[in-house]
Amino acid sequence: MSEKNREGKRTARERLAVEREKQKVSEKRRRTLIVGASVVSVLGLAAVIGVVAANSGKDDAADSADGPVVAPSGANGDDNLAIPVGKPSAKSTLTIWEDFRCPACKSFEDAYRSTIHELTDSGDLKVQYHLATIIDGNMGGSGSRKAANAAACAQDTGKFTAYHDVLYENQPAETDDAFAKDSKLIELAKKVDGLDTATFRTCVEGGTHDSWVTKSAAAFRNGGFSGTPTVLLDGKNIYQDQTMTPAKLKQQVLEAN
Repeated sequence: MSEKNREGKRTARERLAVEREKQKVSEKRRRTLIVGASVVSVLGLAAVIGVVAANSGKDDAADSADGPVVAPSGANGDDNLAIPVGKPSAKSTLTIWEDFRCPACKSFEDAYRSTIHELTDSGDLKVQYHLATIIDGNMGGSGSRKAANAAACAQDTGKFTAYHDVLYENQPAETDDAFAKDSKLIELAKKVDGLDTATFRTCVEGGTHDSWVTKSAAAFRNGGFSGTPTVLLDGKNIYQDQTMTPAKLKQQVLEAN
């Protein structure tokens, strides 16, 4: 073999060795980047979980309203914090703690609304609605409190049930504080016959029942409840019953009567 050929082969081997070394360096860099990105992702997820855990169960304590506590018309129960629906003579009582921004509350309402209406209309069931503001505390904003005040304003005119249903039917995403806008709450009032009046608007825009809502939210915090909705049938928590259905609720109410 000539010296020229040997030199050519040696040069080729050197180039191949250099190329392999480059590939090793590149592969090492790629693995380092992947591991680094994974660590960042895990840390980021941990941070998000930490924030959610830190906010879990908070209420709207920081956004409390000052001023006299003005209960809505017809409110009853301890400190007049319950809005009653149905005939007082009904033998069974459904107590509901809810938040108009709460997605789980909407799911409950969507599933049980027609059954609850049927039972209250027939006189077999009365409902005590208690309003909380837990999502304001968890997600920030004031939509829970503002919507609760607007619902209390609707109660003043005898249209709580209809407006209550409209709020849930038009509930924004949990992260969207749309109910914080008076204009949105008044716009939704147009869906209830006779509700969009000057009196209702003044009540909503002036926050007539804000202090009452704040007091109701404090009662929820102090009540030892795990979250919204909390649904009690004659004192028994039926929301935690995994076998509960609208049909089973109806059966239990009729059997109690």
